[in-house]
Amino acid sequence: MRVFIAGGTGFVGEHVSHELLRQGHQLRLLVHRRGAPPESVEQVEGDVTRPEDFGRAVAGCDAVMNLVGIIREFPGRGVTFERLHVQATANMLAAAKQAGIRRYVQMSALGTRPDAVSSYHRTKFRAEELVRNSGLDWTILRPSLIFGPKDAFVGMLARQMRLAPVAPVIGSGAYRLQPIHADDVARCFALALEMPATIGQCYELCGNDRLRYVDLLDAVAAALGKPAPFKPRLPLGLMKLAIPALQGIPRFPITMDQLQMLVEENICDGRWKQTFGFEPKGFKEGIGEYLTQ
Repeated sequence: MRVFIAGGTGFVGEHVSHELLRQGHQLRLLVHRRGAPPESVEQVEGDVTRPEDFGRAVAGCDAVMNLVGIIREFPGRGVTFERLHVQATANMLAAAKQAGIRRYVQMSALGTRPDAVSSYHRTKFRAEELVRNSGLDWTILRPSLIFGPKDAFVGMLARQMRLAPVAPVIGSGAYRLQPIHADDVARCFALALEMPATIGQCYELCGNDRLRYVDLLDAVAAALGKPAPFKPRLPLGLMKLAIPALQGIPRFPITMDQLQMLVEENICDGRWKQTFGFEPKGFKEGIGEYLTQ
């Protein structure tokens, strides 16, 4: 297939693009700036929030894939959940329809629901609703916390622990996460593209390891060859008062949306494996492959 991809140069997008190429697909990527693409990859300069930039470039493809997403807003730069989750999805769907393309695959996020507290999850759900009501042959994938080389979250924790054996914990630290490797997410996207059984379905993707946050911190330290870090507790109530006043600072490490998503947990039942037919990479094994380099 020739696949048009928005978000194909980001962290997850690079893994998905590599897997699609490995499976023999041809790619047409929407990019902000042209680079030197590998063979079987075309590049189209444009912005996913400006359909006039890329609408015509979708023609001639067999499928459309939207991997665009942000975890933090910067309204002064026009980087908002509304624009990058909802409007971008509307633009991608419109371009697919105009080009007569039926197959459409969307990346969402585990925890997405209409009554979510976080704006991140609410806008992800609104984007999903656009996809569900599009009339296209759609599939939605909802990954949990994604880890792998160049990831943001585990990489940030590792950088902190390399500087000092201290890892502050907000609240109890007993909230659970079920991370999944970026290669496994990519494999699901590539498989879904050609599996008719996935049309009209939404899958929650998570790994096999269900870890408390405090245990995840210990696993990262162990992968670095370090002892378990000191974990000073930051009272949840106090952080809920402090973060709104500080989250506007770009270098401040957490927003209220991110805090909410962290403490409400990020786990799933793993039923996706029944459809896609493989076991995901373990968290400790996976981070050990790149944190020790």
